[in-house]
Amino acid sequence: MLNPVDPTTTPAWKRLTELHDTMTPDLRAWFADDPERAKRFSYELGDLYVDLSKNLLTDDVRDALVELAEQVDVPGRRDAMYAGEHINITEDRAVLHTALRRPATDSLTVDGQDVVADVHEVLEKIYAFARRVRSGEWTGITGKPIKTVVNIGIGGSDLGPVMVYEALKPYVQKGLECRFISNIDPTDCAEKVADLDPETTLFIIASKTSTTLETLTNARMARDWFLAALQAKGIETDGAIAKHFVAVSTALDKVAEFGIDPANAFGFWNWVGGRYSVDSAVGTILAVAIGPENFADFLSGFHTVDEHFATKAPAENVPMLMGLLNVWYVNFFKAGSHAILPYAQYLHRFPAYLQQLTMESNGKSVRWDGSPVTTETGEVFWGEPGTNGQHAFYQLIHQGTQLIPADFIAVANPAHPTKDGGVDVHELFLSNYLAQTAALAFGKTADEVRAEGTAEEIVPARVFAGNKPTTSILAPALTPAVVGELIALYEHITFTQGIVWGIDSFDQWGVELGKKLALEIAPAVQGDEEALAGQDASTRGLITRYRSLRH
Repeated sequence: MLNPVDPTTTPAWKRLTELHDTMTPDLRAWFADDPERAKRFSYELGDLYVDLSKNLLTDDVRDALVELAEQVDVPGRRDAMYAGEHINITEDRAVLHTALRRPATDSLTVDGQDVVADVHEVLEKIYAFARRVRSGEWTGITGKPIKTVVNIGIGGSDLGPVMVYEALKPYVQKGLECRFISNIDPTDCAEKVADLDPETTLFIIASKTSTTLETLTNARMARDWFLAALQAKGIETDGAIAKHFVAVSTALDKVAEFGIDPANAFGFWNWVGGRYSVDSAVGTILAVAIGPENFADFLSGFHTVDEHFATKAPAENVPMLMGLLNVWYVNFFKAGSHAILPYAQYLHRFPAYLQQLTMESNGKSVRWDGSPVTTETGEVFWGEPGTNGQHAFYQLIHQGTQLIPADFIAVANPAHPTKDGGVDVHELFLSNYLAQTAALAFGKTADEVRAEGTAEEIVPARVFAGNKPTTSILAPALTPAVVGELIALYEHITFTQGIVWGIDSFDQWGVELGKKLALEIAPAVQGDEEALAGQDASTRGLITRYRSLRH
């Protein structure tokens, strides 16, 4: 793998600097002077309609961003990823989440293995399992069908499945419920299993290597609850674990040691990063919930965007353009955060999902050759569904001193069309979606405020500067394919930014230090005085206070 190109040394970076320094953003004038602006900066991407026209974007800026992508070789590194080259430098791994959604008719040999054939072999196993659970053929220890499936994972083994399950609730089989345990706080496990019937509950333990501390701890707590609950009902527990626990793991020895039948373990590969794994065996609970056919549609949505990203020239490549716009805002406008604002309640976990995808990927300060980065990298992704956010934090976006780019996501057809006194409630909801981007873009001048009869002393408080950048994404409905398209869109946005910055977006060493220290600190918390003495003064004081407070 070639060393990264320092983006700040490229002619395109110099051009972007000049454009930024001489730009006076004026979206009102840009739209007034160019009747074709909205059309020219709007794109079709599968089922998604993506309008970039309310961004701080001109033809010159777009051209310079495209030149930047070419000068740091985003297209070349994209092609290397798709081909299975080991672009995850620090772990010496291929990055092949795109292979998880390629059709079975494709073939891709990486490190001597046809990875597409491997993917579909596991998929068929998952689908067969899902059909057995959904049909009632899979039964628990007492012969009853499964009514609740509980996924135990953390990070990518939790955030993705939770988000997609919530997004596709209308597609979940009636009579089947899914729950998710992730936090090692024992409250999480206790609350999730409190009202469950052990006879009709199935657990999925999702940990690739079966070594993740939080997941294994929760799995043991769930197993203890399950066995105790059966015993309380006078039910024999021999062989019960194998009927009520399955695994997403490749460590078959550890799976068997836990009591799970290795035949009921669904594996994936080291070229699948956790935050890119919802479309792998990590999504087994989703295949059970929404069914194999809908899960296949989910994968097809990913693949639609993958094909677009792989084949479109940078100037017409929606994920690449959106990634480049993020670079424009982070590096030239010094934007420190990015809001994700879904006007679709079922997407309420999408911002949290994107936090891991983007911030774990691009929160880096060294480049893939080990040298320091030469620019700001990453941004804080955050958000809430509209209109909730409007009554919480939109004030900061509209009139605060920070530039906060925002992505607004909506669907045309809701799962629950409703009228209130003859008014279509979804259309009222979508009016807010449209109004907010217009208000952010065009603002409100002092003269417009005065014209409303506002007292002069209050006028400054009611002025909206406008020129706040937004991207609008609109889909026909929140289908499995659309959810797949949305995830893949942001995966490739994240990739584009990482390549521009020269960082390895596919490792996460920053996650490891705290996990390691937690293991070292645990004995001190549990009463080991020697371990306590080895801690820094602050940690030692906190542990001492904790131990004095613990009943």
